[in-house]
Amino acid sequence: MSNISLPLAGFAFTTDPLERADTMRHDADALLQLWPQARVLVIDADGRALAGDDGQPLALTGAELGGGPGTAIFLGLRGQQAWFSVESAAVDATAPQRVDLRESATTWSAADASAFCYARGMSYWQSRTRFCGVCGGAVAFTRGGFIGRCAKCNTEHYPRVDPAVIVAVENDGRLLLGRQANWAPRRYSVLAGFVEPGESLEQTVVREVFEESKVRVRHCQYLGTQPWPFPGALMLGFSATAENDIPTVNGELEDARWFTAEEVGAALARDIEDDGQGIRLSPPISISRSLIEHWYRRQVG
Repeated sequence: MSNISLPLAGFAFTTDPLERADTMRHDADALLQLWPQARVLVIDADGRALAGDDGQPLALTGAELGGGPGTAIFLGLRGQQAWFSVESAAVDATAPQRVDLRESATTWSAADASAFCYARGMSYWQSRTRFCGVCGGAVAFTRGGFIGRCAKCNTEHYPRVDPAVIVAVENDGRLLLGRQANWAPRRYSVLAGFVEPGESLEQTVVREVFEESKVRVRHCQYLGTQPWPFPGALMLGFSATAENDIPTVNGELEDARWFTAEEVGAALARDIEDDGQGIRLSPPISISRSLIEHWYRRQVG
């Protein structure tokens, strides 16, 4: 499956996606036939993947785990090989290491990390959908793990993600960055927030930036998207221009300021050699970092 070209690039979990093979999810016989040769990711209750001594994902097949797919989630196909994920509590599998999603983004292949991201999001959704939100009845998963059906009222529940905007706001060659109190010292990033019901993405950009910094956005443009299952978000990246307002925080952020291209460039260089001065930026695996780098390249290019 090809990737659509967008202005942003370099962040994790979007490269070499699986072919999701939606039409196969309802075909239990086809999934059973695929199971013996399938690649299976095993994920524990904390959302970590079981890994070998080398930190790479266990190369387990359905035949090694035995039985059939059962409650495994059918993730899709890579070539002719099916991929599934299972909960560690449901199988007899042990591993010397357990790797979290952020670590996988820097130590696994891009394809494996993207598959893990997908599996982690599905696993989290299922773990929060054990009981029906309508009547409280127990939920059983069908169609390869993609439908939760209430045994009591028959309501169907579907996988969900929480959309959030993340935006690089500029004014006159400066970039607006903020920090939360619980972040690592000196860490700053672009502003972000969740989309509310009845709201367009553009409206969310305007509202969130103003709520967090009292800066008024005049114009915004969509640049790219990153799945961010920490635990279940979809980050929608924008650039924006704003009024020449003085950033003012009200508790949601600890600080928000305008930074020059020179200051941002120095911060980018600190990933290579930290001089102990100035700000640090978001890690390279994140769309927030790509938004900052995209803005910086436009200033100096």
